[in-house]
Amino acid sequence: MKVQDLHLDYHLVEDILKAFLRNEIRKFGFSSLVLGLSGGIDSAVVCELAVRALGPEHVLALMMPYRSSSSDSLRHAELMIERLGIQAEELPITPVVDAFFTSVPVDQLLRRGNIMARTRMVFLYDISARDRRLVAGTSNKTELLLGYGTMFGDMASAVNPIGDLYKTQLRGLARHLGIPDPIIDKAPSADLWEGQSDEDDLGFSYEEVDLLLYMMLEKRMDKQAVLREGVSEPFYDRVRKMVVRNQYKRMMPVIAKISGRTPGIDFRYARDWQEVK
Repeated sequence: MKVQDLHLDYHLVEDILKAFLRNEIRKFGFSSLVLGLSGGIDSAVVCELAVRALGPEHVLALMMPYRSSSSDSLRHAELMIERLGIQAEELPITPVVDAFFTSVPVDQLLRRGNIMARTRMVFLYDISARDRRLVAGTSNKTELLLGYGTMFGDMASAVNPIGDLYKTQLRGLARHLGIPDPIIDKAPSADLWEGQSDEDDLGFSYEEVDLLLYMMLEKRMDKQAVLREGVSEPFYDRVRKMVVRNQYKRMMPVIAKISGRTPGIDFRYARDWQEVK
């Protein structure tokens, strides 16, 4: 299999995702979104889709840099703001994060990265309450499957238009939407510490893992069939373990059953169940 096998009809994908955003936010009585605009491709695509779906007046972008954040991140976020003509606010997270960091050793990068991601989400949900806007998510399918994200941090949102698109497909959609090349072509990074790179953290490229995930999930190929496609067994085993181990990140909290009707188990109504007036 080749990367081209993951290609989609991006005109159709755009139409589906714009309709999704309009329907999901309006059915609950909202009209606007807020999102963290990091300067990366994922948030750029979500921002572009939101503007095309709702109009620039209904989209607010938050830039939330830390003192060690890359200058390119802020510059690329500003590039999207200027391109789309949207409202934007800059809320540096440094004072809040540094207050937490006093008790976290410098070499514990995972803990520090989680604190930064969750601080950004605190800011987003505060603005959501202030302006009555829904928080738009920016986690793609590859990240969600691998668990490459922070629970109640960058994985948190009220609505996520790109969660069923592999990173490779997201790049294709970004080119279709006309996202500026510097944003598409730079190395993916959560910008959680200086020099941080998604693919360095993971130990493999998005193209490699997307092909494997596509075979495992979409094609439902068993292990031997995947190995016959040239995938190494250690790589297969490692990725499968990541997908299985991180299932808890893709679920609502599991509730212990005591009564006859338990939320999320027996008491299950449609997500768009309307409030009784």
